[in-house]
Amino acid sequence: MDVLEDKCASLKATGVLIGDSVLVIDVEQARLLYSCGYYGQPLDVEKPRGASFNGPLRLSLVESLYLVENGILTVQRPDGSSLGVEDLRSAVRGNPRFSMLYNIYRDLRERGFVVRSGLKFGGDFAVYRLGPGIDHAPFIIHAYSPEDAMDPVEIVRAGRLSHSVRKKFVFAIARGRDVNYLMIDWFKP
Repeated sequence: MDVLEDKCASLKATGVLIGDSVLVIDVEQARLLYSCGYYGQPLDVEKPRGASFNGPLRLSLVESLYLVENGILTVQRPDGSSLGVEDLRSAVRGNPRFSMLYNIYRDLRERGFVVRSGLKFGGDFAVYRLGPGIDHAPFIIHAYSPEDAMDPVEIVRAGRLSHSVRKKFVFAIARGRDVNYLMIDWFKP
């Protein structure tokens, strides 16, 4: 086991819930979280090249809940009191899509993918095989529940956008913890 693998196996970090994010202020913990799974986004660094940044790391609530459930992250309120898993879930009750997004995020992470925000690509997640800066995200994921209607115009729009950025557009349909994936691939008849 190399030094990084050893550090990743014993990784523990602490973050502070601020609004809809968790900030890991300790720079060493922030660097380890980023290098051990590409979690979070370093503040004031648009495209980090490795974990050589010198500031806090911003985690989404989806990432934070995943890390808390896996015993890697402890989250505190600004007053220093601890938040548990249910406290974090309560913090996102205003987002009706959170549970669905979280189940998809968890499923993709458990399958070994690196999952990042897909907002700039018009989706919910951008999914990497190896990680940002190492490879390009081959997939854009958009989350749906079985009750959601799929507008044909939206499907065409998503397909054209994903094609223009050379990515496969994938619909993730979540039924609780069960997630099914439907990939759109364009062809010329």
